[in-house]
Amino acid sequence: MHRLFIAVLRGGIATAILFGLFGQFVIIPTTAADEVDRFPPYAPYALPYTVVAIAGVACVQVVLAAAWRLLTMVERDGIFSPAAFRWVDTIIGSTIAATLLTLTVTCHLMLANIPSPEDGMELISALAAATATTGIGACLVMLIVIMRSLLRKATNMKSELAEVV
Repeated sequence: MHRLFIAVLRGGIATAILFGLFGQFVIIPTTAADEVDRFPPYAPYALPYTVVAIAGVACVQVVLAAAWRLLTMVERDGIFSPAAFRWVDTIIGSTIAATLLTLTVTCHLMLANIPSPEDGMELISALAAATATTGIGACLVMLIVIMRSLLRKATNMKSELAEVV
């Protein structure tokens, strides 16, 4: 992989992690406080949903950090080694955790009697978004597991080829 491309990817990863930190410390708590100010019956839900949102962003940051490490392995031509599986497993675990968080939010939105400021469309939209995010997360986990098995096969093939040569 070209060094310039690796540098651009690292810049994107670093930027995404920094935006995530800004979101965790500024945007998410501020938005929750603004929503409670706009509609006070949301007050009991502000803290739990804020914690879940911050944890979800943290899961994404863990995936980005593991991607950084895998990118370093690609740069050093060490991606087809057993050490890569630790980082891929980290990505899988973090993606599962984020998907479980969205599943929890989806279930809560379906089962809880959350008040709505107007006609309830906010809750329907939130439920649709949480359901879609849960489905996308599950698909992403399956895709990464498939890619992990391909990495396993490629690693085995490389080690067999090294023995022959």
